[in-house]
Amino acid sequence: MPKRKAAIAVGGVAALGAAALLLPHANASQDDASAAGTAKTLKAADASDLAAQLQKALGDAIAGSYYDSARQQLVVNVVSGDDNVIVQAKKAGAAVRQVENSTAELKAAAGTLRTKATIPGTAWAVDPRTDKVVVTADSTVTGAKWDRLQSTVRSLGSGMATLKKSGGTFKTFVSGGDAIFSQVQGGTVRCSLGFNVKASDGSPAFLTAGHCGVAAKDWSDSQNGQPIATVDQATFPGNGDFSLVKYNDPATQAPSEVNTGNGQTVQINQAVDATVGETVFRMGSTTGLHDGQVTGLDATVNFQSETDPNGVDTVTGLIQTNVCAEAGDSGGSLFTQDGGAVGLTSGGSGDCTNGGETFFQPVTTALQATGATLGDGGAGAGGQAGAGDQAGAGDPSASAGGQAGAGDQSGAGDPSASAGGQAGAGDQSGAGDPSASGGDQAGGGDPAGTGEQAGGDQIGGSDTP
Repeated sequence: MPKRKAAIAVGGVAALGAAALLLPHANASQDDASAAGTAKTLKAADASDLAAQLQKALGDAIAGSYYDSARQQLVVNVVSGDDNVIVQAKKAGAAVRQVENSTAELKAAAGTLRTKATIPGTAWAVDPRTDKVVVTADSTVTGAKWDRLQSTVRSLGSGMATLKKSGGTFKTFVSGGDAIFSQVQGGTVRCSLGFNVKASDGSPAFLTAGHCGVAAKDWSDSQNGQPIATVDQATFPGNGDFSLVKYNDPATQAPSEVNTGNGQTVQINQAVDATVGETVFRMGSTTGLHDGQVTGLDATVNFQSETDPNGVDTVTGLIQTNVCAEAGDSGGSLFTQDGGAVGLTSGGSGDCTNGGETFFQPVTTALQATGATLGDGGAGAGGQAGAGDQAGAGDPSASAGGQAGAGDQSGAGDPSASAGGQAGAGDQSGAGDPSASGGDQAGGGDPAGTGEQAGGDQIGGSDTP
């Protein structure tokens, strides 16, 4: 009996324009003159490695770091007067910026917010580029809730935190990536596959969002199909938003790759930690390929509870970005242009018309918690180009192995050409109507989807019968 090959795919990738997505944004540097110096020129991945090394060696003596993409340098924040740390950071090849707020002070500020302002629709994360805690409130935070949040932020001091409003509503973005389905009481739960992995016992598995694993146990690769995978571990809410789901067939081939549609894939080489300032790519079945920058780490997000109208689902340890996402993109892959697995789409606010904030579960944390490892790959269709390996307009054959990068979608692209069909815009179907995509939970809320649900989505464009 032929083996099923499970690849990470995104159905219906929109025609987004390759040049706009593949060229890293030249962000204006936000560091002061002290960061200029003789720092090494680094790629984002190398900067992430250096940041991890310095963090391990110097600990909280470093008040955060970020990647300056304009100068291609790692900038390390050091509290004024700590000359020994400055010398060590510069010797390692980083640019150094002297700041006022220490790591301990920033953590204390975040702790105060957790104690006094855990309000549904709020989020906060440390932004090393401003050396402050950035607090965000969505459109539901009004009246007494807004007054309480504003008062708490002010109590931290003007130089410690900033407060901003988001036009949308913080919610989990179930679905995205490869469509996976589960039948539950009240309708169909629809989520998405993030990255294929190997479980600690060597069996094939995949990572997806934790709220998907909490919502349902058994998952299929088609809307009314038989289950092909079973949740082994799930975390949500709390210290993360991730699930490990094992394939039921131990012979399932699960290559470590992201299928970006139209026969194009990006090989995933390793799990990497996010670095503030680096460019990242997100795939989602609703909105296709989008890129943006990491804006904060160790973010805390307070989602309105989906089971208790007066409750809050607090998730910690997330990556904050300005990459857009919409309902239907949750669980999808966040990765770098050179094949580093960064995160799993969790939730956020806004859309891909007006922008917003999107939060991701770090892959490195999910792997450590579940004991899983990234798969050792598989034979893709042709050579694998990185997400940023653009082959020039209209010439995908110029990329390595004849495959264009993850973002090489021309304006005249054919979204229907990607395997699995167009996935619906919604994350959970409405009660009694499994075909409706759009609600956040099975049986409730926003049952009207904006996308077209394909009943026969398959895991991977290279599935064998």
